[in-house]
Amino acid sequence: MVREAMMPFLEAALLTSRGPVTISGLIETLGEDAVTTAEVQATLEQIRDRLDTPEHGIRLEQVAGGWRYVTLPELDDSLRTFHGLAAKQRLSQAALEVLSIVAHRQPVTLPEVNFVRGANSTGVIRTLLDRGLIRLAGRKKVVGKPFLYRTTKEFLVHFGLDRIEELPEPEKTLEDENPEAD
Repeated sequence: MVREAMMPFLEAALLTSRGPVTISGLIETLGEDAVTTAEVQATLEQIRDRLDTPEHGIRLEQVAGGWRYVTLPELDDSLRTFHGLAAKQRLSQAALEVLSIVAHRQPVTLPEVNFVRGANSTGVIRTLLDRGLIRLAGRKKVVGKPFLYRTTKEFLVHFGLDRIEELPEPEKTLEDENPEAD
């Protein structure tokens, strides 16, 4: 398929999708005989580059293993007002701490999260489950069989990550760097 003929379909698919669109899903729809991964990738990059100019209010970004349109962050308040939406609820400091622990140590149990934080995280875990940022990942094979938690695809989308490996390394504390210092 010629890239110019593919572009209108890709733009429409991206616009009408509820989440990130994968290249494999696009190829499946277009037909494996009609396009290659490289052609679809190149066309998506062309769309991204075309939108990456000051006169556009949207961007195309690669996130959570796929591609999606996003609005510019500086338009967030205006768009919320236009659509009659409440202000975006930010994650609390406790929620960010728990998410960081789960993301870097997954799969992880609630007692492990509590130990790292030094505080009870039951309510925070429940909130993060409700928001779809973490999920149950089975039970740990130890006494009591506590639930294991891990991050979700929604977590990647929320933080604009394509893969969990893109997370920055957690900062080392002075204690971590100086184990002999007591």
